[in-house]
Amino acid sequence: METGSKNWGARADSAARASNGPAVLVDDLPFGVDRESVVPLAVQVADGLRGAATTGTLRGGDRLPSSRELATRLGVSRTVVTAAYDQLHAEGWLRGRHGSGTYLTASPQPVAERATAGQRANPLSGLLDLGAGAPCIETIDRAAWRRAWRTASDRTPLVRKDRAGEPDYREAVAEHLLRHRGLGAGGSSAVLTTSGTSSAVAELAAAMLRPGDVVAFEDPGYTRAAGAFTAAGVRLVPIPVDADGLRVDLLPPDTKAVYCTPAHQFPLGARMPAARRIELIEFARRTGALVIEDDYDGELRYDTAPLPLLATLAPEYVVHLGTTSKILTPTLGIGWLVAAPNVVDAVLTHRELTGTGPAPAGQQVVAALARHGDLARHLRRLRREMPLRRALVVEELRSHGLRVSGDDAGSHLVVPLASATQEDRAIAAAREAGVYLDGLGRHHLGTRHTFGIALGYAALSRADLPVAVRSAGAALARVVHSSP
Repeated sequence: METGSKNWGARADSAARASNGPAVLVDDLPFGVDRESVVPLAVQVADGLRGAATTGTLRGGDRLPSSRELATRLGVSRTVVTAAYDQLHAEGWLRGRHGSGTYLTASPQPVAERATAGQRANPLSGLLDLGAGAPCIETIDRAAWRRAWRTASDRTPLVRKDRAGEPDYREAVAEHLLRHRGLGAGGSSAVLTTSGTSSAVAELAAAMLRPGDVVAFEDPGYTRAAGAFTAAGVRLVPIPVDADGLRVDLLPPDTKAVYCTPAHQFPLGARMPAARRIELIEFARRTGALVIEDDYDGELRYDTAPLPLLATLAPEYVVHLGTTSKILTPTLGIGWLVAAPNVVDAVLTHRELTGTGPAPAGQQVVAALARHGDLARHLRRLRREMPLRRALVVEELRSHGLRVSGDDAGSHLVVPLASATQEDRAIAAAREAGVYLDGLGRHHLGTRHTFGIALGYAALSRADLPVAVRSAGAALARVVHSSP
């Protein structure tokens, strides 16, 4: 998919590296590329350079050709070479000197030292990470980001933090929900700041539930939220998910709470249709169960009109959860909870008793972004960027004869597979190609009933994403088309 890579535009050669020793320009490279190979060209170039460095054919301090020159020598596009250089730079094999060129280092840096903006390296393996759940940070305007942090730092230090959250942040959230999710929260009084989804779940379990209470949970589902419930001592009951989301007909009659992700089921990607949503609300009204609606990436949708939030259908029974982790960055450590007054009061009482509550700094940053219009501009950029990434990924995967599902919304999709064996083999094959894939197996709580890969396309840089997806597509295709 060289064409797809060109659409992203080649990144300029990295410019903050330094050579080791005297510069020696490498004229003859001991490798070529094989256009008949299933291995992507950029991966071949990176492998060739890496191999030459490992065997000593290339040495630390050697200056490599420019990306344009090497592309001409190898007969490939400059985008291919740029992607290979970027990958090796991320791995620590290459460094550069501004205006001087690209140099080979004496040895690669540790993984912890080579994480770069736009590349989400797996902390255990250093692979290009196509796992689900990370945000796209490339759309963040760094000038606006710095300005928001400066604004937050200029605030007078607080003597006591507001247990409900910073008022200007809660007002920004209320405005955001009204404009982007159609949820009239009834003003900021219905909005509580949280420290993220898992923290909100833990607070709800402590404030609204008792040990032993039955909580129905999507299976497969978000295991961190499941862990928060389990830690609170409730009885978690896995409920299977089909093409329409949570199977409401399988909910136990003694259910006290239901956790679900109706906008884009995690990880399968189903969108709960209106009929299923009404069925769930009717169950809540009939039994008194509390419905916890995790809207973790509801701002991102493609080709489809938004469906009404559960919280708009029955605000007295639904707690709406959101987070800045998917639209900005999880490092802010904040989210929000919108609920009826009795739930808000119960959570605030729990915070008073335990002394817990979200930290102000991240709230002040988001409030500053919203105040200056930077948050709205960021969301517009994000909504332009993500469809391009989604299209690139879908096109590449389908070019390998692979099926795709769950791509109507969010920042990840699913490649269905036939068995757990195929899933394990696909993950191993991708790892050999330098890519981390996220199998559905680890997201199951009960009996395994779905197999496949949850493939995220937000975290990697524009240069890394095409390379990673080509490698992943080729690895998946080898497994799928060779298996019985």
